[in-house]
Amino acid sequence: MHLGTALMDHGQNIKQVFSRTEQSANELAELLKAQPVHDLKFLDHNADLYIVSVPDSAVESLVSNLFLKNKLIVHTSGSLPMEILKNASSNYGVFYPLQSITKNVQLNFREIPLCIEASNAETEQVLIHLAKKISDSVHVLNSEQRKVIHVAGVFANNFSNLLFAVSQDILEKHDLSFDLLKPILKTTFEKAAAHDPFSVQTGPAIREDMNIIETHLQFLSDEPAYKEIYELLTELIIKTKNSKII
Repeated sequence: MHLGTALMDHGQNIKQVFSRTEQSANELAELLKAQPVHDLKFLDHNADLYIVSVPDSAVESLVSNLFLKNKLIVHTSGSLPMEILKNASSNYGVFYPLQSITKNVQLNFREIPLCIEASNAETEQVLIHLAKKISDSVHVLNSEQRKVIHVAGVFANNFSNLLFAVSQDILEKHDLSFDLLKPILKTTFEKAAAHDPFSVQTGPAIREDMNIIETHLQFLSDEPAYKEIYELLTELIIKTKNSKII
């Protein structure tokens, strides 16, 4: 939805939207002023670009039913190799927005890094030109580099968000509001963005304050999963600190 809207807002004509789910196709097609398609046999083969934006596990099965000759096709995955598209067309690539995208959460696409990879130099230039229409941060990266970024992104985004959810759960179980943590979360992000993140690490683990750590572990004794996370991350902070000192 977000990518399609960004492209449409910058003058690109979205001809069709395909989804195996009729309702999803209809809703997105209406938003993008496009034709909904529920069966690939009705796919228009005269478009300039085909964007495969589905869960990673569905890409291979979807493109196995596409035969586009020399039409340009891309996927939007951070982890899948570009070559997964090679049987669908002789021109293929990757158009990967490095952002956590959630339906109905507004994004400014100009700030989102777009990672580009292409099967040949001409296709690369086409994708760079298109990417620069909607983003001020365009990067040509190979599949291995994208995989590195995606793994790092899981740690920085997905895992950190889980820890926010754990924090919220702990607070709410004791009739406290997650709003109390929002200022410190904002400060933590700003410091991490402005500095080497580990250089601004705070808390009992970096101080190796074992008395406080033990008190926290006792508090979490009724939450074994949370206690395990606490122990693992505490150990990692101490180990990383000591390796940097050495």
